[in-house]
Amino acid sequence: MENKASNKHESMLEDIIHLKRLKEGDSRSFDFLFNKYYKDLVLFSCVFLKEQNSSEDIVQDIFFRLWENRENLTIESSLKAYLLTAVRNSCFEELRHREVVRIHQNYVMGSLDLIDYNTEHYLLYSDLNDHLQEAIKKLPEDMRTIFEMNRFKNLKYREIAEELNVSVRTVESKISKSLEFLRKHLSGFYDLILLFIINLMR
Repeated sequence: MENKASNKHESMLEDIIHLKRLKEGDSRSFDFLFNKYYKDLVLFSCVFLKEQNSSEDIVQDIFFRLWENRENLTIESSLKAYLLTAVRNSCFEELRHREVVRIHQNYVMGSLDLIDYNTEHYLLYSDLNDHLQEAIKKLPEDMRTIFEMNRFKNLKYREIAEELNVSVRTVESKISKSLEFLRKHLSGFYDLILLFIINLMR
């Protein structure tokens, strides 16, 4: 028991030293803390998300923010407790996002069943498609690229992330912002376009 307590105390002192150096911009201390906690944090994230890739993305994002905000970093508990809490909160946020996507998918799927594909509707949706294409052209280039890869090339988030060398969370964020952009620019046309033109969220 004494050895275990002693090791825990030494680990905390080690963290304090490296955290101080990290705040001063020491990248070697950042690498040390990353390597020390990365695997355990990914395993902890997997408890919530049940998925390795998303868990790795979340932990990497947390360490990225740790480095970016190092000068203003305030940790009242131990570094380990701080990181575990950050991972837990990010996992909860990710799960909430997934639930929103699931509800949206069900809504669109149910609405699609109601569409009557007669000539009148075809002409209507053809016109709406023109509005959609014009709105897509107004998207910022990075958002438009990811949106088109997902919607028109039928690539999944993971495939897009690998091709563009970005995280899955970045892809999700860009697509979410693209949909919000289109909603604002298409106003009353938005729901009809979603029903007929845009594929289900992936």
